[in-house]
Amino acid sequence: MISVSNTVTINPPGEPVVLTREDVWHGLMLKAENALPFVPAMTRCEVLERGDDTIVRTIEFSGHEIAERITFEPKRRVRFERTSGPVLGTILNEIDQDAEGNLELRFSFDLEIDGEAADGIEAHEYEATMTYDYLRAATATLAAVRRMITEDHPAAQVVG
Repeated sequence: MISVSNTVTINPPGEPVVLTREDVWHGLMLKAENALPFVPAMTRCEVLERGDDTIVRTIEFSGHEIAERITFEPKRRVRFERTSGPVLGTILNEIDQDAEGNLELRFSFDLEIDGEAADGIEAHEYEATMTYDYLRAATATLAAVRRMITEDHPAAQVVG
């Protein structure tokens, strides 16, 4: 099992566009529907089913086709459960706050490579790649949300 967790500050010092929890949540919902603008390593995203608090979709990520069931905990967490593909497990995107009340986006995953021991070379390489790709995805998600805000409402939420 590969387990990684990382946190990105949503509104770092000097960032001119301040995001609210609602802004980030809206972005995570859009990302669940169509992750292509948010996840640089993803090349296909197709929603197959929608429920009140779930989506079932297939994606192509780093050249692999993967099926996912996505569950929403409004304004708090999006859970991606990989149900088929070469790497199974769970990915979480969580909106949280640090001790000072600053918003954070935490992403974590617990994944298992089909047929590969957790301590094998392939698993270590995959862990490094996934960590890099998901850090890029977290920062790309926040950048995409900022772009949407400034394009939709150029003066809204801008500090300065």
